[in-house]
Amino acid sequence: MPAMQESIDAVRLAAKAADSMKGEDIVAFDVTEPLAITDIFLLITGDNPRQVLSIAEEVEKQLYIQLGLNPREREGVTEGQWVLQDYGDFVVHVMDKESRKFYDLDRLWKECPRIDLQLPDTAENGDTSAGIENKVSAKTGEQGSDSASSQE
Repeated sequence: MPAMQESIDAVRLAAKAADSMKGEDIVAFDVTEPLAITDIFLLITGDNPRQVLSIAEEVEKQLYIQLGLNPREREGVTEGQWVLQDYGDFVVHVMDKESRKFYDLDRLWKECPRIDLQLPDTAENGDTSAGIENKVSAKTGEQGSDSASSQE
């Protein structure tokens, strides 16, 4: 069963908030099939610890202001290398570049469907396939990894 629309909408809002703070490589995976504990993983990259914390703070702020959501759990807010915000139905991962590369969650969840985050064409989502796919999906309105695979 795919992720619920309510969760997808919340993740899109979180992605938009991250994009407004210059988050990069923003991608969301529908992890409902392999995981029973959550529906969506949202991955975001920041350039440095200060930006990672700023992105995480803005995501949390916008989800609370617009949807009344607070994370159930929050980890990594002192280090600023990898901030995890668990909202139950979805989990937000804001990572610095080194952590994103080292843990490579994109590779771990690559078989899961990607969610079209509907970010604007001007979103600067880096040079990775995740960023390219977001730009393609935003233009075409397609959901899933089909648009990314055709470009690889």
